[in-house]
Amino acid sequence: MSVQSTTLDNGMVVLTDDMPHLESASLGVWVKAGARSERKAEHGISHLLEHMAFKGTASRNSLAIAEAIENVGGDLNAATSIEHTGYFARVLKEDVVLAADILSDILQNSLFDDDELLREKQVIVQEIGAARDNPDDHVFDLFQAAAFPTQPIGRTILGTVDSVRDFNPDMVRKYMNRNYVGDHMVMAAAGNVDHDGLVDVARSRFADLKPNGAPAPQRAEYQGGEERLISDHEQAHIVVGFEGRAYNADGFYAAQVLASILGGGMSSRLFQEVREKRGLCYSVYSFHWAFADSGVFGVAAATGEEEVADLVPVVLDELKRATQSITDDEVIRVRNQIRAGLLMSLESPSARAGQLARQQILWGRPIPMQETVDRINAITARRVQDVAEQIFTQGAPTLAGIGPIGNLADVGAIGDYLKR
Repeated sequence: MSVQSTTLDNGMVVLTDDMPHLESASLGVWVKAGARSERKAEHGISHLLEHMAFKGTASRNSLAIAEAIENVGGDLNAATSIEHTGYFARVLKEDVVLAADILSDILQNSLFDDDELLREKQVIVQEIGAARDNPDDHVFDLFQAAAFPTQPIGRTILGTVDSVRDFNPDMVRKYMNRNYVGDHMVMAAAGNVDHDGLVDVARSRFADLKPNGAPAPQRAEYQGGEERLISDHEQAHIVVGFEGRAYNADGFYAAQVLASILGGGMSSRLFQEVREKRGLCYSVYSFHWAFADSGVFGVAAATGEEEVADLVPVVLDELKRATQSITDDEVIRVRNQIRAGLLMSLESPSARAGQLARQQILWGRPIPMQETVDRINAITARRVQDVAEQIFTQGAPTLAGIGPIGNLADVGAIGDYLKR
């Protein structure tokens, strides 16, 4: 296996997957801290920090950061999720050390200048407004809030206009000092990259990194419920969901297979029944999002006002059918889809680096592809059916809707319908 792993004295893990036939490499630093790591007054600060990391350090201003990477034809980016934040670069093989140096600089020496912070807060306020104007995105914010009410894991990643405007440099520094510690950070690279060389760079550039001490996030408690927002959008955007499985929980892989069978593509049950046979919507799919200690399984669809009343019962009927009849052919098809997806990810250094980092954060080690394939291949149709029964009939549902949803059933009626 080409994957190599080294743990530094400060707890940071360095992972590489050497692809010597490539002329480039993707590398990044992923932090086991995201939106659910925030205290109440810090709502949105993880995402703000991601923005501010590119706004100037003790040795580079924002333009110098951009020019340093773009002068060699590379690119630099970042992303924040509920549980993780990643900072990553794509460069030619001879510029890996430069990229690693920039990443270490922005993660340890950012100044969080008052003027830069003010400008970036204004940018994020605009981003919040754009997200609220997009019902495709906003309905998932409502869904997460209904599933995990009054909890950090249920709050939006972007924060609110008020919370973002209240941030100051000291708050950003305190959040970063608390959560950006060695044993919560992974440097991962894939492509034409020398492992020992990258370890040397990480060891020297992160020599002063605090090794540990980040607090554990508040434990997630799925509750279920509903959030509605009636608006004058042309389409009704609906998400119906249930408690899913955590990454390390029994049933995680079966839930992933179930999501693909129900709504993972054009051959899936929901696409065929709801769209192809009945024409009730343009878009319908299912998803399973796992977290460290919980998860959500859901179905998302967008439809017209007149079709809302008919759409939800058809979706629920398909969920009920999944508790009674999953076929071997469906499971085999999904196995092939997952295997193909894993193999394709190996061909992209960016996807591969991110995959390695997430595996290290979630499972404490990089997972060989064959091990994942073996776990998927061990899942039977009976097992998927049993997990469907547990998810859809033994817990409280969650419902979120935006648009002309006056004909949308309430969450209690949905729960009763599934338990008949």
